[in-house]
Amino acid sequence: MPQPATRPRRTGHPGYTETLPRQPESAALARRLARIALSTWSLTHLTDDAALLVSELVANAVRHAQRGSIHVAVERVAPATVRVSVADFSHTLPNPCTPTTNDENGRGLPFIAALATNWGTDERRWRKVVWAELEDHR
Repeated sequence: MPQPATRPRRTGHPGYTETLPRQPESAALARRLARIALSTWSLTHLTDDAALLVSELVANAVRHAQRGSIHVAVERVAPATVRVSVADFSHTLPNPCTPTTNDENGRGLPFIAALATNWGTDERRWRKVVWAELEDHR
């Protein structure tokens, strides 16, 4: 299993990143990345929520993106703010919907919106990035 890489981000924020195959099994590696980052930053009380968020972001990228890889990042964008993100090679933006009781899909983005402090998308030249933030309220 590859070891996550930690390095200063272009923004100057500490962060852990990993390029993973666009496969369902990558959700487990993304959760591990989040656990490592949050443990390093002594924010283990956010681990469960971060793991749920990054799992859902990976699942969405696996289902809707193109090409064979995704880029997962866990960043500390402010002293009390952690951002998890997944970049993929698709320019199709997420489209939140309201699923009916019988729908099997469509609950991911409402779940992310309910759990995260903030979430959104950034469009880049070759890809999009979907991200979610958690605040440390200790």
